[in-house]
Amino acid sequence: MENGCLEKKTETLKKIAKKRNYFLPLVAAIVIPSVVAALFSVGLVAGAVQRMQTNSGSLPDAFLGQYGLGLLAAGVAVAGSCLGAGIAISGAASAGAAAIAERPETSIWVLILAGLGEGVAIYGLLIAIIILGKLPNV
Repeated sequence: MENGCLEKKTETLKKIAKKRNYFLPLVAAIVIPSVVAALFSVGLVAGAVQRMQTNSGSLPDAFLGQYGLGLLAAGVAVAGSCLGAGIAISGAASAGAAAIAERPETSIWVLILAGLGEGVAIYGLLIAIIILGKLPNV
């Protein structure tokens, strides 16, 4: 009887090891878009600051303060949305791992829920682009 129980545990461990193949695609679906969004937003802000520095002699200080607030608002939009997306994806991934362990057919739903959490970061990036688009050209 003990030998049958050992075989059952071995089969269960093999099933769990096969399910861990979802880990790398899930990490790639979370990390790569977040890094791309962060690099894009940093590039936008760095380019705007560089343009501001070259033309700062001809612009009034009040304008530069308003321009800086616009850049700050864009940065807060991206940072807040990425933080919220990370929290959402963390919850979806932990619950999804438990769901996949019990019912493997739910793996597609876990990826869909993780994608919905990632959508929050994309919305924040879109808001930042809209804010930066409303700022006057320097």
